[in-house]
Amino acid sequence: MKIKFELRRSSAAYATAARTTRYDLCTEGAYVADYIEGKRPVIEALRAQMPLISILMADNVQQDGQIKDILRKAKQFDVPVKTVPRKVLDERSERGSHQGVMAHAKPYQYSSVTDILKVAERDAESNNGAALVVLLDHITDAGNLGAIARSVDVIGASGLIIPGKRSASVTAATYKSSAGAINHVRCAQATNLASAIDRLKKAGFWVAGASEKAQHTVWEAPLYGKIALVMGNEAEGLARLTLEKCDFLVKLPQAGHVGSLNVAQACTAVMYEWMRQTTVRAAEGE
Repeated sequence: MKIKFELRRSSAAYATAARTTRYDLCTEGAYVADYIEGKRPVIEALRAQMPLISILMADNVQQDGQIKDILRKAKQFDVPVKTVPRKVLDERSERGSHQGVMAHAKPYQYSSVTDILKVAERDAESNNGAALVVLLDHITDAGNLGAIARSVDVIGASGLIIPGKRSASVTAATYKSSAGAINHVRCAQATNLASAIDRLKKAGFWVAGASEKAQHTVWEAPLYGKIALVMGNEAEGLARLTLEKCDFLVKLPQAGHVGSLNVAQACTAVMYEWMRQTTVRAAEGE
């Protein structure tokens, strides 16, 4: 049985979106700095090609295999290595577990929501009107953020939007779990996620929220064209205001015993369904 799925927005709701002229965004080009402590984390940061300012190495550190590996990789990626007194590392260490080596990461430069909207319009022009933007409603785990960023890059989504407060931000853990993909993903911080959603609606996006409260699975929902996909917090899901902003809700079909997937896994599955539906419709000339 084919399910008829109609999408409508009330004129009042759209007018509200159209009237949103104060875009509560973080300052364009905002930065987040980070120090990475310990031999293995520094090796992983180098392997993930995380942008690094320098590596600080204690003057009395033992030249073991891991330290030699750090020196080799630092030379390979043109990262300067500075020898400093151990007390310098002790003063900068937050956890006291630096093991004689720390990496000073370059600040991550966030895109703006405006940047992502511009890219999405270009993507839609070259992709039969289809574009995907992913929004994360207060995801708190930086590893999940990185895993989602990796999928965003693989799928070819236009960008990723996260809240500026009470949310995971781009850290060393993000670089690691994204396998370096965060370097290629436009990620914007919005101080008001609802305002960002309104801007996407005004730009012609339909907003799909992933929620267990959904009546339809991703197979039944119209996940094609210009879609803004909103994923909720790991524990609480989508906030009430975010749910109200969504045009429709979707869920993944389930057949097993576990109640849900990890948010990064679920996000990837929904994104691939968007890609599948978009590709099928393009092939059929719709």
